[in-house]
Amino acid sequence: MNTIWVVVADEGRARFLALPSHGAQLQPIDELTDAGAHASNAALSRDAHGRRGGDDLRMGGNATTSAGDSQLEKEAELFARRVADHLTQARRVSRYEQLHVVAAPKFLGRLRKALSAEVASCVVQTQDKDLIHLNPRELTERLFPSPARDATV
Repeated sequence: MNTIWVVVADEGRARFLALPSHGAQLQPIDELTDAGAHASNAALSRDAHGRRGGDDLRMGGNATTSAGDSQLEKEAELFARRVADHLTQARRVSRYEQLHVVAAPKFLGRLRKALSAEVASCVVQTQDKDLIHLNPRELTERLFPSPARDATV
């Protein structure tokens, strides 16, 4: 049987689900989170004195905001690599044959760059949508619609 996995991700969370058989519901199997992505953007963009960049006109600009944005970008890149590494390890032990990737648009680009050739060759579908908060039933309906259900709608 052809094992199908779905990864649903954004900059701070990746959920891995498996489709046990066609017509079945996706089953959660793994999850990764990035603590750095959960840090408040405000906390990352404050300077050593607790001021936000640009709040104090005498400071002349938003260098700390840029530094905070840069830190968030680095965190997202590192997390994309963690997700890609997890997928590579799972592929090497034959946990899946086909992969569907659904990720927030910016994160999808990062994840695509981080995927190994071995994993990329298993990708059968990508969607640039932020669906991380959907439950397994909703994801199943969105990604693997039932023909009978489509006919009645």
